[in-house]
Amino acid sequence: MTQNKNQHGTRSFDWSGKSVLVTGGASFIGSHVVDRLVERGARHVRVVDDLSSGTVDNIKGHIDSGVVELVRADLLAPGATDEACRGIDYVFHLAAIHGGRGYVEMHDAECGRNLVMDGLMVKSAIDANVDKFVFASSGCVYPNYIQQDISKELYLTEEMVGPPYDSDHMYGWAKLMGELALQSWHRQIGLRSVSCRLFTVYGERGVENHAVIAMIARAFIDQNPFEVWGDGTQIRNWTYVGDIADGMVAAAESDVVDGTPINLGTMERTRVIDAVHEVLRYTNKKADIKFLTNMPTGPLNRVASNQRAKDLIGWSPQMKFFDGLHRTIDWYFSTKEPEVVRGYFGRMLTERGESKPEPAGAAKASGKRS
Repeated sequence: MTQNKNQHGTRSFDWSGKSVLVTGGASFIGSHVVDRLVERGARHVRVVDDLSSGTVDNIKGHIDSGVVELVRADLLAPGATDEACRGIDYVFHLAAIHGGRGYVEMHDAECGRNLVMDGLMVKSAIDANVDKFVFASSGCVYPNYIQQDISKELYLTEEMVGPPYDSDHMYGWAKLMGELALQSWHRQIGLRSVSCRLFTVYGERGVENHAVIAMIARAFIDQNPFEVWGDGTQIRNWTYVGDIADGMVAAAESDVVDGTPINLGTMERTRVIDAVHEVLRYTNKKADIKFLTNMPTGPLNRVASNQRAKDLIGWSPQMKFFDGLHRTIDWYFSTKEPEVVRGYFGRMLTERGESKPEPAGAAKASGKRS
């Protein structure tokens, strides 16, 4: 039994009798959502993941305890989403074809396939009569044109998404279409859902194709000059993965059921160059900084307002960025080997992850990507 405080006050939510699906649940954010569900009493969690960017190690303890059932499957394969949703009460849909900034800008076609995956997942959830569908959306749904002036103290509120719409590459457009589809299905047939717009997530189990982990990796392998994409003035609101997981579970437990989008992000405004300096300071590394202004940077000023999350689901982030950054650095330095990281780091900046062998004990289904 867990306690969730929202605008209606404190109430209990019992996960112990719910069958829960977490797509992408072996990867970075999804595995933390699985942790939270188990901590809050869930006793049957089905993880469907193709392990293209996730790893069994992220959820191995839960598999060994019998709480988590891992199914390796491609959600684009015929019938895969139907199988995933069969017998499920709550869906957390985090699986996506995605990567960091380099991947999003250089692999539009691949990211566009999320339109199909998300559509299949929603249809199967409707057919399975699930109680609620929790969608992992993204800050990439916001119009690029309002995020370019770094002199403004901008906080993106949910209604700023449009119209007019101008999402961030095909990845952002697919997430936006997922949100709008869920709202439409609620209006037409009453599908219960909520969309969580995730902002620049970092933390333990993160991979090097995202900015914070890439910074940490550069320090870890003693890169000199230390490369920074852009001129370093870009502003972000890096949000700790533990806070994100708490927010997604709070959204699931809440009374929000009409597909309303909710920002999950800190309102701390941090420049890229300031994060770089803190990584170097905390790791006691010395390096010249080289700005690569020809590389993808994304919007220059992306920071969320989280007022709606406070109002509707009783959520606000608890981790300050530098505290979470230090924790993430400690994790990275204690779990990685410099020579191994040097071997794959360059490729990870524009790709998704390393190929992995078939996991022992995982249920099998055809396909490669989720």
